[in-house]
Amino acid sequence: MNIRREGHTASVLKNGKVLVAGGYGTGSSGHLNSSELYDPLTRIWTTTGGMNDRRMGHTESVLMDGRVLVIGGTGSRRLNSVEFYDPSTETWTITGSMDDIRNGHTASVLRDGKVLVAGGFNGDLNIYLNSAILYDPSTRTWTKTDSMNNTRRFHTASVLSDGRVLVAGGFDGRTYLNSTELYDPSTGTWTTTGYMNDGREEHTASVLTNGRVLVAGGFDGRTHLNSTELYDPLIGLWTTTGSMNDARQLHTASVLINGKVFVTGGSGVIDVLNSAELYDPLTGLWTTIDHMNDARQLHTASVLTNRKVLVTGGFGGAGILNSAELHEVFQTN
Repeated sequence: MNIRREGHTASVLKNGKVLVAGGYGTGSSGHLNSSELYDPLTRIWTTTGGMNDRRMGHTESVLMDGRVLVIGGTGSRRLNSVEFYDPSTETWTITGSMDDIRNGHTASVLRDGKVLVAGGFNGDLNIYLNSAILYDPSTRTWTKTDSMNNTRRFHTASVLSDGRVLVAGGFDGRTYLNSTELYDPSTGTWTTTGYMNDGREEHTASVLTNGRVLVAGGFDGRTHLNSTELYDPLIGLWTTTGSMNDARQLHTASVLINGKVFVTGGSGVIDVLNSAELYDPLTGLWTTIDHMNDARQLHTASVLTNRKVLVTGGFGGAGILNSAELHEVFQTN
C-alpha cells in the first residue's frame, strides 16, 4: 500500500477492486482519512479520494448500488459522522449523521438494502450502547429501531440466510459477554437466543455455506482464546467445534468458495502472529497451512473475485505495516 495503516477497513467493490480506507498511520496526524484502491489485474495500489474525516474503528459496508458506506469510529474527535464512497467518481460525500458517537459497533447490510448499526461505545459520554439504528441509502436518513437486550462493543454481527442478524459476544464495560441475540428486520425487534460457551470480544464470526455461524477466538478478559463454536439457526443453540492451533484475537476470518474458513494473524498469547489456518466444516478441524511474510493484527483480509485472499496492513513486529500479500489458498474440495 502507499500508506502504513492499522485498524483500517477493506471492501471488495463490484468491479473487483479493493477499497482500503482510514485507520491509524505513522505520521504526525496519526488517524488517517486517506483511501486507496488495489487492482487485482495489475496488482498495483493507487490513491483515491480521501474521506472527509480521519477515522479508525469505523465500519465499511458495500451498498446494493455499489457505493461504500463508512460509519463512525475515532479520529481527532470521536465520530457520529457518516460518509459514502462512489466508485464511479472516486469521491467521498458526507451523509446523515448518527444519533450517537460510536466505535466498536457493527454494521450489517440487510436484504432490503438498509444498513443496521448496533451497539458500540460513546467515548464522549463513556457509555456502552445497546441502541440500534437503520440507515436508508435511498433517502440518506437514519431511523431508530428496537434496542438490543445487552449493551456491547467489539461484538460481531452476521446476516443469516433467512435475513435475520445474529449478534454475538462483546464487552459491556464490566463483562465479556457470551450472550447472543437475533434481530428480525420484518418486526424490527431483538430476541435473545442461545448462549455461547465462552464469553469473548474481538473474535470473528463467519456464516458458513450450510447456514451455521462459526465464531473463533477472541479475548475473555483473562486470556486469548483458541476455542471455536457453531451456532445453528434452526435450533438456536451453540456447540463447540475443533479448537484453533493458535489462540488469537484481532485476527481475520474469510469464507472461501469451497466453504472452508481461512484465518490469518492476530494477537496471540505471547506476540503478534503470522500463522494462518483453515477450518473444514465437514470434519470440524483446523489445520495450519501457511505463515504470512509479516506477523500482523488489526489488518484486513479480502476474498478477491479470482479467489485469492488479499491481506493488508496491520501492526506487527516491525510496527505499523504497509505491506500486502496474496494467499492462493486451495479452494476446491
